[in-house]
Amino acid sequence: MPPDEQPSPLQFWTLYLSRFAGGFGSITLIILIPKIAPELGIGGVGFGLLYTAYTLAQTATVVPLAWAGDRYDKRLVLLGTLALGIVTYAAFGFVTTESQLLAVRAFQGIVFTGMGLMTLALVGELATTGTRANHIGKSNAASFAASILGGLSAGFLYDYFGGSYEVFLLITGLYVVTFGATALLLSADDTRIGGFPFSDLAVNRRILTLTSFRAQYAVAVTLVRNWVPVFAGFALAQGGLGYPAFAVSVITVSEKFTNMLLQPFTGRLSDSAGRSLFVFAGGGAYGLVALLVPFTPVIGGSLGLPGSLPVVGAVSAAFLPLLALNCGLGIADSFREPASMALFADEGSDGDGVASSFGIRELVWRPGSVVAPIAGGWLMAEVGMDSVFYAGGAFAILGALTLLGVLWRTHGAGALRQW
Repeated sequence: MPPDEQPSPLQFWTLYLSRFAGGFGSITLIILIPKIAPELGIGGVGFGLLYTAYTLAQTATVVPLAWAGDRYDKRLVLLGTLALGIVTYAAFGFVTTESQLLAVRAFQGIVFTGMGLMTLALVGELATTGTRANHIGKSNAASFAASILGGLSAGFLYDYFGGSYEVFLLITGLYVVTFGATALLLSADDTRIGGFPFSDLAVNRRILTLTSFRAQYAVAVTLVRNWVPVFAGFALAQGGLGYPAFAVSVITVSEKFTNMLLQPFTGRLSDSAGRSLFVFAGGGAYGLVALLVPFTPVIGGSLGLPGSLPVVGAVSAAFLPLLALNCGLGIADSFREPASMALFADEGSDGDGVASSFGIRELVWRPGSVVAPIAGGWLMAEVGMDSVFYAGGAFAILGALTLLGVLWRTHGAGALRQW
């Protein structure tokens, strides 16, 4: 696209549709894997491998897919991953063995990674500097909408149809529609970056500043986001609240709901008010809210809140405080995420490779997201459920303070307002 030509809104909406399709397919498998695996006689180590195969495939393909997106046409790479997605989700409906399920899970990881990298790179490239976080926020909102809709509907559809075949047929159809829209409505990407952009971006001062925060924040989000439903659903004797499944679903979805609603707005604010300020404030607020989660039973009891509510049924006085705090986690992260993504896009869009910039962002997240669940399990067993949230909150606050310190040292006292 020529530099003076403004992209059509339809191009952004096409990319938002791609984010929706990727999110819908991902959350559906999270819900259905515990149903599908026992049907195929998969348990123990084999069950864990279903998640490992997905994560390893994602990690292994970040660099080659990001390089291909910068070196060639991102639209063609996106279409390729969508085509692979059509085949992959269609194949899910026909798996009959553990090895087949492992293979399609690995391909699902490739599809999700490729779609995420290319859609974010194209959104970042099409948007102007002054609107980038706003458009990225809308893109993220589409992904959260898919997580909410998929999370609430996947189990219902599985029970309604008595199996997963029809569910995967629906996802395949969504991918076919997305492929068609992308092929017809999205313009070719003319940007070409030679060489290996990762080598230059890896020593980019601003990206190093961001990764000093992101590496720690990955531990925080992985712990807190995964352990809120654990805290809500585990039995009282194990340190949880012992809520029924639907109540746990409502609490879990609440964080995604507030995040979805606010990201377009907070993204627009960060475009004008300074993105690093939003990363710092959002990350620090996330940590402070996380520290309060273990106190929800005390808060609910002191306020005299009801222990039974319409629809969700018998819960406890902690339900409403936990719901409010999880909404608060979504609000805090809605300030941080579009601003952070826009900063990575800013660095790559200057001709250094926007897909590779997002690839580095993805890779920095991996160590924390892999180590955190293991650490969380150990803390829960050896110290107690509350300690998981204290650790998660501490990592978020420490990450925010590290970001502030690095900005102060390398960019000056006004960096939070200027960058």
